[in-house]
Amino acid sequence: MFAPKNILVPTDFSEYSVKALKEAVDIAAQHGSKIHLLHVVDRQVQECAIDYRLSDEIVRSLKKESLKTSKDALEKEVEKTIKDKNIKVVIRVKRGIPAQTILREQKAKKIDLIVIASHGKTGLVKQLMGSVADKVVKGAKCPVMVVKP
Repeated sequence: MFAPKNILVPTDFSEYSVKALKEAVDIAAQHGSKIHLLHVVDRQVQECAIDYRLSDEIVRSLKKESLKTSKDALEKEVEKTIKDKNIKVVIRVKRGIPAQTILREQKAKKIDLIVIASHGKTGLVKQLMGSVADKVVKGAKCPVMVVKP
């Protein structure tokens, strides 16, 4: 029987990501797993700030503030969602391209299972934007549970 020890839950703070976290909590409670809750601050957004010629000081301040705000939001989500205090949760905020960063984290932390939300985009929107969940499913070296809306 599959019993993951390390579960990675990437989040973008959407309602779908909260649903994925709840699924991961249920699995963790059953198997005594550790949850690695990850938010990736998209590097491409930060590059846009540079493209608009904001000063280096403002860009550095924005980067620092976005990381702090994200960490605070993750901590609040853990308090609100995880009622079982026996579940160990590791919070991480990283800067990068979301799918690539998630896959690097999976390898670095020896993740057994990734629980990720899908936003359910289809058609042209999916073709133009791509899907982080799709890229993670294709590139992961462990099972991936996709939680649909």
